[in-house]
Amino acid sequence: MIRVLLADDQTLVRAAFAMLVESTPDMEVVGQAGTGRQAVELARAERADLVVMDIRMPDLDGIETTRLITADEDLAGVKVLVLTTYDTDEHIVEALRAGASGFLVKDTRPVDLLDAIRTVAAGEALPSPGPASQLIARLLRSLSLPPTAGPECLSEREREVLTLVARGLNDTEIAEALGLSPLTARTHVSRIMGKLGARDRAHLVIAAYEPGLVTPGAGERPAGTNRAAWDAHRPTTSQETPHR
Repeated sequence: MIRVLLADDQTLVRAAFAMLVESTPDMEVVGQAGTGRQAVELARAERADLVVMDIRMPDLDGIETTRLITADEDLAGVKVLVLTTYDTDEHIVEALRAGASGFLVKDTRPVDLLDAIRTVAAGEALPSPGPASQLIARLLRSLSLPPTAGPECLSEREREVLTLVARGLNDTEIAEALGLSPLTARTHVSRIMGKLGARDRAHLVIAAYEPGLVTPGAGERPAGTNRAAWDAHRPTTSQETPHR
């Protein structure tokens, strides 16, 4: 059973989300917060597995609230899924860097919200990694934010893996592209997270785009990757026809 805390300043929005979550047999709503401070207090009191967090709230906004929750050692393991009104919200990157494990726009389909809750609660951050990676890249190009830890400390192989993570490939696809086993690819991802101090794949995407290791829109095949596998998964531009 996934224990969900809802944090949104709009009562009707919280009520609608609560009805949706409670309609599934594998989730339950353990609390509802209308302010950031209330969300932090309820997270501590109710031991939720996941917080569905609105970015724009009174008292403390969703970014600072996320930072307080993820920095609290007593709340280790609590995931945050950020909701925003627009998919161009510049605060998305800041929320991810504050510790959020994924984000969705509020007008997403109900089934997609439930799937995102399950995905993030299971530790598989960043729902829809391909589109999300593209959005993060676009936002980073338009923002002036202090950089996170760069990839200088990584080995050549780890940089190749990081590049593919930023492109939205999962562990199985990374393994195929680099001629590795899925377990080895997963191990590389875990080591990269440790070296960069990243909580999950969302932060790896930021770590790849900020120093320019990956360039938005570029479709070049990274060194070391299998050509056929890369062509099967590589990102396309608006002028290209997707390979799958």
